[in-house]
Amino acid sequence: MISDDAVHTIGVKELPINSLQPNPHNPRLLFDRADMDILQSSIQRVGVLVPLTVYKESRTGIYRILDGQRRWMCAQAVGLQKIPVNEVSEPTLVQNIVTMFQIHKLRKDWELMPTALKLELLMRELNEKGEKRLAALTGLDEAVVVRCKKLLSYNKKYQDMMLDPDPGNRAKADFFIELYVVVTDRNVTKFDWFSRNRFTDAMLEKSEKSGLKSVTEFRIVKQHINNAAKAKKLPSISRRLREFAEEPTLSVSHLEISSASTAAAARKLIKDVSGLTDKLKSIDEEDFYGQDELWDNLEVLSKLIKQTLRKVGRRVD
Repeated sequence: MISDDAVHTIGVKELPINSLQPNPHNPRLLFDRADMDILQSSIQRVGVLVPLTVYKESRTGIYRILDGQRRWMCAQAVGLQKIPVNEVSEPTLVQNIVTMFQIHKLRKDWELMPTALKLELLMRELNEKGEKRLAALTGLDEAVVVRCKKLLSYNKKYQDMMLDPDPGNRAKADFFIELYVVVTDRNVTKFDWFSRNRFTDAMLEKSEKSGLKSVTEFRIVKQHINNAAKAKKLPSISRRLREFAEEPTLSVSHLEISSASTAAAARKLIKDVSGLTDKLKSIDEEDFYGQDELWDNLEVLSKLIKQTLRKVGRRVD
């Protein structure tokens, strides 16, 4: 049974190439030159082998492209006068966007920011924010939907940076996705000096001046903030994070507060010790009676524990 979100086929035919226009709701806004050159060379040799998918706009009579904008652009560039198309019924706005997502989902991924903008339009039209439902509608992975929603939380200035037509100048979506956990941290947003846009600008500058080795270092920044919060050192991490933002060459290590790091290491060790304690409580000694290597290692551990306890002044029987 055909879904209500699907468009219906009318038939295959040839149309004058100038009777077609791009779809204003195409999530794919960016077309890298290198890929286009390869496709253009192919079309120049053998023509357009796969018909475009189009619909006729009832209001204007214009044929809009649902699938095949790259083929259409390259066919124009090599001077083709006609182009094969598969005409379908005019879709609603929601059908339009959903159809294009579904058509392209098995092909090379779109840049995330254009995808996010069309996802935003779909969310608004359907009044739908749930990642599972949006993933099911578009064919995108749920994780991709989550990443798109993070990008939509940024100011338009940053969104435009990710839409630069020149791949060399285009800001990477991964930068903003990784930064998201820092600029939305509930403690950071309460710091009196913090401004999300100013901090984002500072991180972009830091990235350019090698103050960041990789965008994944924002995960380390987040961990330092978490450690400081748990150790009740928020004033210290606030000061250090501000210095980190203001000085482009400062590295992530500037954020490390030794007492907070020690507390984090202690929490991990407590978890490991608790896990080992539970395992030892649950074993049946008779079942492991002949496992000499196990008992030897436990003896070594027992001696080490006693030595360590004595060093910190604990009484050991």
